[in-house]
Amino acid sequence: MRKGQNPAKFVNAVAKPKRITATMLTYIPFLSGFYAETLDVLKVSLDSMRVDAGLPFDLLVFDNGSCPEVRDFLIKEKEASHIQYLILSDKNVGKGGAWNVILAGAPGEIISYADSDVLFSPNWLSRSVEILETYPNVGMVTARPFRTPPEFYSASLDWARDENKARLEDGQFIPWETFLEFNLSLGQTEEENRKVYSETKDWKISYQGVTAMAGGSHWQFTAYKSILQGFLPFEMDKPMGQVRQLDKRMNEAGLLRLMVSDPLTMNLSNTLGYLRGEMGNKQPEKHTSIGKLILELAPIKKVLLTVYNKIFNWYY
Repeated sequence: MRKGQNPAKFVNAVAKPKRITATMLTYIPFLSGFYAETLDVLKVSLDSMRVDAGLPFDLLVFDNGSCPEVRDFLIKEKEASHIQYLILSDKNVGKGGAWNVILAGAPGEIISYADSDVLFSPNWLSRSVEILETYPNVGMVTARPFRTPPEFYSASLDWARDENKARLEDGQFIPWETFLEFNLSLGQTEEENRKVYSETKDWKISYQGVTAMAGGSHWQFTAYKSILQGFLPFEMDKPMGQVRQLDKRMNEAGLLRLMVSDPLTMNLSNTLGYLRGEMGNKQPEKHTSIGKLILELAPIKKVLLTVYNKIFNWYY
């Protein structure tokens, strides 16, 4: 039998979510090896996101089964009101499973998604929303220009060619330094990138006084929630490696996939090397131990990495 009245009945108003929900997906299963610096990367990413984004937003973080140290940090951030919505999964449901929760549950009219290794620059959000609200039929806007597979933005080029008010240009619009900076963060070499840069090109679109580049990425994007929900649920049977289905399906639906014209986000990957100025400037060790040389032998390296991957799969 109920005793008394629920005090909530006498509350006359509730807080309304902001129009934009910035969302982030984290997965840090332990703090050693590949993941040794990733908690520091997460902290830098969250701090940079909140510095002069250009527009107000609520922050939703989905943790995909991280270690206790990461969960404790996120809970403290939530208690300090630095995170408005925190979802803690007790296991890794994969990126597709996390997207199904994030993109359906984020309360904002506009959702801005990022992996937890993104470094943000001032006005990253306002510039993205400007393109989102200026161009018609936009699927996603990424806050950095880089060269993505043309087959995933063919609909954007088709629209620009057919739209009388749009101007479409091709050329080397992304500076070499900007192009290289991002690709080095993916573990690529400068030598291989020189060849790619010389053999590919960018597509720049101008419309209603706003410039955008054709392309986009599932790594970081801003989109209308109503558009994203049309692609749910995502069926992915692997934790990673299948995320391009969002890029592909958006393009097939005739939606525009665009990027801002200058770099307002950066991929930190799993270290803070970029901030330490180490990107592309790693110097060879002056004295390499015999043990290190043995470990670098191809047959031994292959066996050890296979064992490492097997152990990782058993636990995570």
